[in-house]
Amino acid sequence: MRLAVIYWIAQFGGAVVAAAILRGLFTHSLFVGSVPHAGGFGAGKGLVVEIILTFFLVWAVYATAVDPRGAFKSIAGLAIGLTITIDVLMGGPLTGAAMNPARAFGPELLGNFWGEGWIYYLGPAIGALIAAFAYDYLYLRPLRPAVVGTPESGVAEPRPGDTALD
Repeated sequence: MRLAVIYWIAQFGGAVVAAAILRGLFTHSLFVGSVPHAGGFGAGKGLVVEIILTFFLVWAVYATAVDPRGAFKSIAGLAIGLTITIDVLMGGPLTGAAMNPARAFGPELLGNFWGEGWIYYLGPAIGALIAAFAYDYLYLRPLRPAVVGTPESGVAEPRPGDTALD
């Protein structure tokens, strides 16, 4: 838990520093464009888009970097990067494709714009939880050995090669 807090502090701090750099480089009107917002798309739809974008990102992270049985650990960065690219291409014009509360926090803080901020905190949390629980349930939970033997024998030992799906 302590490591998670350190990561959060680093991410949110990094977002503030990045937003400060943007604020220094661009005029106020261009900087305000860095603040994610649902604009004419609507807050409800924006929330759904952020949930979906974050779901795919967290699923890609679990499938490539977290799953110890994953076959793609050597190219996890590529798979995760491509997922972020696709998410940004799809969701960028609609919501800004934050997918991470820290991404929204820095520009919101320095731009003092909090109007739709809840979308970028609630959406990623919901999307990440759905992806994490679904991936864990479908792929990471330990397989239970199949029950072998007759009811009379009382023997319930797994045979080599048996899986929970048999």
